[in-house]
Amino acid sequence: MDLNDLMFSLYPYAKSLHIMAVLSWMAGLFYLPRLYVYHVEQAEKVQQIIPIFLMMEDKLLRLIMRPAMIVTWVAGLFMVFTPGLVDWSDIWPWTKGASVIAMTGFHQFLMARSRDLAAGQNTLTGRQYRLLNEVPTLLMVIIVVSVVFKF
Repeated sequence: MDLNDLMFSLYPYAKSLHIMAVLSWMAGLFYLPRLYVYHVEQAEKVQQIIPIFLMMEDKLLRLIMRPAMIVTWVAGLFMVFTPGLVDWSDIWPWTKGASVIAMTGFHQFLMARSRDLAAGQNTLTGRQYRLLNEVPTLLMVIIVVSVVFKF
């Protein structure tokens, strides 16, 4: 069995792993900005709650989101490099790829906000975090439409 045959036979496993990792990563990307909303809005009212929010945010990022993002990328790249699965003359792999890169950038942005919150240097309001919560939704729509319709 050559490498191409091996990759093609492992494709269903990579795809399954990719889907599970994406679901976990997206759950974190939806939830973390919401945690930031509560952190910012409740910190003014209940000072003792800040360490609890910091712990929740840190664990979500380190233990769920980061590993899920890495597995998403590894399984996704495995599928991309499986011969015959992607027609690079189509637009959809490019829109999906750009959206995944943007999603990764958003993840990095959230990590920076987490550091700011931990250092007591937050500059965003609860309303701004609520608006940021829509970013992963928009990117998810682009990714899903790209993959399903394969324009």
